[in-house]
Amino acid sequence: MSQVEMRGRVGMFCLICAEAAIFTIFVVAYVFYVGKSVAGPQAADVLQAPVFLTVCLLSSSVTVHAGVKALTKGNVAGFARWWLLTLALGAVFLVGTVFEWHRLIYVDGLTISTNLFGTTYFSLVGLHAFHVTAGLAALALGSILALLGYVTPLHAPRSDVFSLYWHFVDVVWIVVFLVVYVAGR
Repeated sequence: MSQVEMRGRVGMFCLICAEAAIFTIFVVAYVFYVGKSVAGPQAADVLQAPVFLTVCLLSSSVTVHAGVKALTKGNVAGFARWWLLTLALGAVFLVGTVFEWHRLIYVDGLTISTNLFGTTYFSLVGLHAFHVTAGLAALALGSILALLGYVTPLHAPRSDVFSLYWHFVDVVWIVVFLVVYVAGR
């Protein structure tokens, strides 16, 4: 591993550590405030576990890894296909989150200002959705560059560094899913 590649990995691990600290604060706030709202809908009243969306997002860790492996072996077209599939799985997750929020806001009457549950729920899940959106933008850029012929096997270490971020987003979702949709109800 070259010094440049090592710096990229160290930089990504530093970013992941900082982001993990932020997510930890949001998770602790959610756990602390869940059930303490005196008015409005509670988690058990309105949340439905997004199992299909979770499977899509977690599957995207497999596809992003497969793309990096394909690029490492010199298969740029395979890389593009795997990353486009990762992009699609992440997009399905994000669109599902939008539909869930629409239902919560317009059917169940839960907003970020309804009560403490609404504030902590939308803040935590929204923070995660923001990170998914950022990851989707990077995946789209990488896929477009690959399709235009700008990506070569020399870019495999960089795509591998980005995949660390995507795996982090998936691991964070496991925590959010367990805290919000399983334990928090």
